[in-house]
Amino acid sequence: MKGKPVARLLLAAIRLYQMFSRLTPRRCRFYPTCSQYAYGAVSRHGIRKGGVLALARLFKCHPWNPGGYDPVP
Repeated sequence: MKGKPVARLLLAAIRLYQMFSRLTPRRCRFYPTCSQYAYGAVSRHGIRKGGVLALARLFKCHPWNPGGYDPVP
């Protein structure tokens, strides 16, 4: 992500969210958490594919999904 300023900005925003989310009880039903998944997806696949993977994961994170282990592909 060295030459990708938008991706670096998104990754920094995810890290900032993670810092503040530590102040609240854990709610994510997946491992890794949705923010960890998003960070890994954008780091590994770039902003387009990683962003799509992260959004798909966020749509799966709801009370009717049992959650569990769901690694970044």
